Amino acid sequence: MASELGLFLEGKRMSPRKERKKEMIEDIKEAEGAHVEGPPWSTAGRFTTFDKADQARLELAMEENLQVKVRWSRLRNDFVVRTRINPEVAQAEEAANRRLEKKRRKAKLNKKRRKK
Repeated sequence: MASELGLFLEGKRMSPRKERKKEMIEDIKEAEGAHVEGPPWSTAGRFTTFDKADQARLELAMEENLQVKVRWSRLRNDFVVRTRINPEVAQAEEAANRRLEKKRRKAKLNKKRRKK
């Protein structure tokens, strides 16, 4: 009993409730996978009123594959309209660019091999 108390005080042993909680959190993290950041947001404009910012947001929202949001900027006391390309589209474009780059590298390597 005294040895168990010593282990508990040293922080090497958790209570069963904390162990279950830790296991549940680990299971949730494994199920969800790692969080992946999307493409960065860029500022499309700054407005003094929300109505003007919302009007700009609605105009930009007409574009396909574009996400738009309005944020309040406390430091500058204005509304900021921010845009970014849709994450699924950005991921598809990135994959296509990687494939093209790989093809280019392979073609360059094959060209060098033929010269020998």
